[in-house]
Amino acid sequence: MSTEIKDYLERGAVVLDVRTLEEWNEGHVSGSKHIVLTVIPLELEQIKSWGKPVIAVCRSGARSGQAAQFLSNNGIDTINGGPWQNLVPHV
Repeated sequence: MSTEIKDYLERGAVVLDVRTLEEWNEGHVSGSKHIVLTVIPLELEQIKSWGKPVIAVCRSGARSGQAAQFLSNNGIDTINGGPWQNLVPHV
């Protein structure tokens, strides 16, 4: 887990998974929120209402990168967390 991700988690960041429902159902970070990338613009006010930084994740980092860019451009403190497994604790 990167230092940046750890920093965001320590600041109470919400993990936002932007994958499809099928991908989400195959596994996701416990406690994360699920909003498919294509509907992020429609859910912008809801995401702002969380009042927290956001770590966007997906399967490879491409879609979460798009989501992070969009959210950042709309005033939400967001980073691209890359693949969702980056936030799963490794034993």
